[in-house]
Amino acid sequence: MSNLDFETLRATRAGNPEAVAQALAQRSRRELLGADGRLLLVAADHPARAALGIGKSALAMADREDLLERLAVALRNPAVDGVLATPDIIDDLALLGLLENKIVVGSMNRGGLRGAVFEMDDRFGSYSIDSMVKAGLDFAKTLTRINFQDEGTANTLQATAEAVDDAVAAKLPIMIEPFISERIEGRIENNLSLEAVINSIAIVAGLGGSSAYSWLKIPYIKEMEEVMKSTTLPTLILGGDRIGDMESLYQDWTTALTIPGVRGLVVGRSLLYPSSGTVEENVARVAAIVHTP
Repeated sequence: MSNLDFETLRATRAGNPEAVAQALAQRSRRELLGADGRLLLVAADHPARAALGIGKSALAMADREDLLERLAVALRNPAVDGVLATPDIIDDLALLGLLENKIVVGSMNRGGLRGAVFEMDDRFGSYSIDSMVKAGLDFAKTLTRINFQDEGTANTLQATAEAVDDAVAAKLPIMIEPFISERIEGRIENNLSLEAVINSIAIVAGLGGSSAYSWLKIPYIKEMEEVMKSTTLPTLILGGDRIGDMESLYQDWTTALTIPGVRGLVVGRSLLYPSSGTVEENVARVAAIVHTP
């Protein structure tokens, strides 16, 4: 691991909160896309949704120092373009000096926590477009779950449309992660059928007064070529939860990156908490898939 100075981090947070804004303002920034036009982003917005589990371990991501160490390993690979996270993690990374020349994606974070009685109430509870602009972030991200049986979806769509409009006004790219979601035996599940994925894309692509700054973040499914025929928006493939089956994930990602419109990957738990090998080894493997020589 990377031997980060957590004692100083905690002391700074307690005694000099202004240092967070200073660190973000002073960090070196880069163009969104490099020469190959692809992005590899590491996702770490799970804890703020109380999604701390990895496999059978319900609190695998609960150790913040361990999570930051894993993120440091990933971000120190020059082929990792950036990170997607909520403010608590972004602020830690900024204070630790780990965001230099990286793309920083702010998660607006859905409000509907898994298993809660208000699960489909996906109002935003984290970054706003305005706060991201003030912090000098490079990209916004929102998750938009669409449930045809829940009237709360109307508010979610409206909030997403307003976020898209705000992003356009700020000239800030915004990554929309859409799902058609259904309640099955009391649980909210995402429908990953071809029809559902295409419908979810069609719905969110039309939100807001302009799609100029809209990107998509979508799951890989076996009919990926058909999915990508449904949009011209730049698209990133999300990591997925097959933590115990990394080889199939690597193959899927390799296939996805051959399809026009796919611009890269946003990978979280499967990369930071691999079922085999070290974080460094798996990051290098995925980096080679995204940024082929």
